[in-house]
Amino acid sequence: MGAGHPECPARLDAIEDRLLITGLDAALDRREATAASLADLELAHGRMHLAALRGLSDGLRDEIAAGGPSHAQVDPDTSINIHSWDAILMAAGAAIDATDAVMAGELANAFCAVRPPGHHATRNQAMGFCFVNNVAVAAKYALERHGLKRVAIIDFDVHHGNGTEDIVAGDQRILMCSFYQHPFYPVWEHSTAANLVNLPVPAYTKGMDVRELVDMMWLPRLDAHKPQMIFISAGFDAHREDDMGQMGLVENDYAWITQRIKEVAQRHSKGRIVSCLEGGYDLSALARSVEAHLRVLADV
Repeated sequence: MGAGHPECPARLDAIEDRLLITGLDAALDRREATAASLADLELAHGRMHLAALRGLSDGLRDEIAAGGPSHAQVDPDTSINIHSWDAILMAAGAAIDATDAVMAGELANAFCAVRPPGHHATRNQAMGFCFVNNVAVAAKYALERHGLKRVAIIDFDVHHGNGTEDIVAGDQRILMCSFYQHPFYPVWEHSTAANLVNLPVPAYTKGMDVRELVDMMWLPRLDAHKPQMIFISAGFDAHREDDMGQMGLVENDYAWITQRIKEVAQRHSKGRIVSCLEGGYDLSALARSVEAHLRVLADV
């Protein structure tokens, strides 16, 4: 994204370092992603949107050769460079590969440590650090390629997953459950579709309040929907140390939420979960929160 941008390579480095330092790395089955196909991306995105992203990324090569800028602005917060298209394909590809591996029974569940994130990417618009909606692509892939009838998407990022909502609203095969700080980015006219459980909460909301909302609002809807697979937009910027938002969650809250999701998956989904990294910009808080999330997923 450019120098000084919060959505930076150091985010994945911090997670990697934490897994190594804690020894958790040794308990995980680590896999490299493969690139997503255009046909799979088109399950969630318009063809012209994808062509525009690829054209912007590829076109910068000529501009750089002519002494032009190394980045192109997509919106005030989001820029693209010559490597972005490859990263976009790999991030979505990780979610697809994880879906395949979990559906095949090779993995009980999976966490995709990916950049760029995806949950602000609408069907036809890149925004908020996001270009392609990794979780929405994977959820549609599970339905269309694996023949599932019902899936759920759970988003606990501090920002509303407006892009995911745009893609899945009205699709009764997909139940989307989220909480997010409000009013906050993005300014968005929320859908009233019946397959959405949106829980806007005020700034400074703490973990115990979120836990109560999860118990009261998410779990009954998830049990009624009986998802055959669960996808998580795992943003960790609702952590109290993360300046990107003003909520008050800590690592134990992320572990608790993950445990509740895991219990739903065990009841209805044969334990099948694919989680994809979204936000989380305080490097220490991000790394510790991902560790807590993974310890629950991996039972260690």
